Amino acid sequence: MAETILETTRLRLRTWDGGDVAPFMAALNDDAVMQWLGGRASAAQCQSMYERMCACQAAHGYCFWLMERQSDAQLLGFCGLYVTNRPDSPVDGRVEIGWRLRADGWGQGYAREAAEASLTYGFGTIGLTQILAYTVKQNAASWGLMQRLGMVRARAFDHRLDGYGDDVADQIVYRIDRGDWMV
Repeated sequence: MAETILETTRLRLRTWDGGDVAPFMAALNDDAVMQWLGGRASAAQCQSMYERMCACQAAHGYCFWLMERQSDAQLLGFCGLYVTNRPDSPVDGRVEIGWRLRADGWGQGYAREAAEASLTYGFGTIGLTQILAYTVKQNAASWGLMQRLGMVRARAFDHRLDGYGDDVADQIVYRIDRGDWMV
């Protein structure tokens, strides 16, 4: 059963349950949303993501939680914190913040609202000292939000993903430290 982790004025961030994979795929697995994520995901890839989120939640008490609109319980995407598993990269084992929002929710401030709540949770409740975020340099909407959140480029963490096409393999990384968020 899904558990509410965070609530904001307009959003509910909650854990995943077994019935979430198909609605998640229907709402977010399209060309626009997946443009900078390697393209549409298969059902098996979505199931694997669900399993990784549940494992991260169980091990650490957080993951990329599902994001629902409070007013109508519509699934908008996800946002939250995740322990990165990218061996042989400078981000392996570090906590990242991430978000994915269905296209008809873009430009309405949902990602920022959820990200601010997630950062406050990470630094305040969990006591993290640093949180990273990454995307491809072409994804200006994503790194623009990182900058609006007060994150700064951390070139030492930039890395390349094996097994991805050149348009999404090179990852640029931003970071924020607790002292910069809590000011």
